[in-house]
Amino acid sequence: MKLTFFGATRTVTGSKYLLQANGKNILIECGMYQGRNADWKQRNSRLPFDSTKIDAMLLSHAHIDHTGIIPVLGRSGYRGKIYCTDATVDLCRVMLMDSAHIQEQDAAFITKKNAKKGLPPAVPLYTTADATAVLGQFQSIGSYNQPTAITDGITATWLDAGHMLGSAMIIIDIQEAGRKVRLAFSGDLGRGHNDILSNPDHPRAADYLITESTYGDKVHEPLDDVNDRVCAIANRTLEKNGKIIIPSFAVGRTQQLLYTCYQITQSKRIPPLPVYVDSPLSLQATEVYKHHFESFNQKFRDVMMNASNPFSASNVHYVQSVDESKAINNLTKPCVIISASGMADAGRIRHHIKNNIEDDRNTILIVGWCAPHTLGAHLASGHKEVSIFGDPYKVRATIETIDAFSGHADKNELRDWAKQVTGALRGIFVIHGQEAPAQAFAETLRTLHPNANVRVPEFAESVEL
Repeated sequence: MKLTFFGATRTVTGSKYLLQANGKNILIECGMYQGRNADWKQRNSRLPFDSTKIDAMLLSHAHIDHTGIIPVLGRSGYRGKIYCTDATVDLCRVMLMDSAHIQEQDAAFITKKNAKKGLPPAVPLYTTADATAVLGQFQSIGSYNQPTAITDGITATWLDAGHMLGSAMIIIDIQEAGRKVRLAFSGDLGRGHNDILSNPDHPRAADYLITESTYGDKVHEPLDDVNDRVCAIANRTLEKNGKIIIPSFAVGRTQQLLYTCYQITQSKRIPPLPVYVDSPLSLQATEVYKHHFESFNQKFRDVMMNASNPFSASNVHYVQSVDESKAINNLTKPCVIISASGMADAGRIRHHIKNNIEDDRNTILIVGWCAPHTLGAHLASGHKEVSIFGDPYKVRATIETIDAFSGHADKNELRDWAKQVTGALRGIFVIHGQEAPAQAFAETLRTLHPNANVRVPEFAESVEL
């Protein structure tokens, strides 16, 4: 049995892991590397293995850093099944088609610029046709905790990871030449005590563990305080008759924000402000949420049974067309605008920030991690002037940041989860984290599980199980 790490090694994107057992090749994840432009094209356009020789693929959840190269996998010759939860199937239909559309748009834009310089046209990483074709290979595994036969001698079971709708950790049971090995893959782990999702489960009787470490050296703000903070920010902005502009990821973060607004409105801590969700992808993702109660905790299931639930409240307006989006800028009364992207580096949110950033009545609320050099990162770090569409803008709006909404467990939550993983644990592999958090969590794991060989793999490193 051999395991090779082809992505998210000492970084947080591009997850890909190849398990070889019983003469079969099992791919775990096929995520997009998200980094500098030169690296981006090279790493994402060519897969580091022969797609035609992959026998099956296992998927933990729908985020693009775990799924974004699946259309390349299919176009390169993979014809097997892609196993995942039912909610992940539905979210991938939305997210991979959206990603393909972005690839085509970007290629068309670059081609137009190239034509003026006499350069050849740009080719998209993949097309909507590529995405449509591979979506037919997705196979729902049914419910959590239900073993699924993958190939001869290999069975997989998906446990709730509490990270996003349909997210899972994957337990892989292997029988080879009289040996039995259980490999547990964490996927991305949620914080627990989430407003919407259930708490993460824990692998049991594991021989080997592959674990994420995104925030292995950081403590998030407490979840208990988040509604108070949003309420205080909203009321301070209302006193100035201003707007609240929130860059937000379309899947997961937007739905959490809608529930937060719903809670503090229902409790009459703020008036029922108009909430504009300006992101077609957010609308499609929210529709998926409405059909997957199996990922919700019991309290949120009860809330969703009401006719006026957080996603269907009378003050929530979903914006679709470009003209509707532009019309929001003409509003003069206080409101909340939630728009993608979460890092404010693309999409409609840039227009809303551009039109509101120089008005000191307004607030721009950053609610997630922003990569360096993005507009969101510049705002969060206190820049007094930023560039939007190539033009300078003074930052006169109030900038607020909240990191409690993170979908990833912090270092204490990772430690508490790892304490409850049981089994022989001969080896632990720490992935999906930058160098510092990965090494920090590795040290924590060496203390918790002193008999395990804890490693932080390098790219393309192989280990024998």
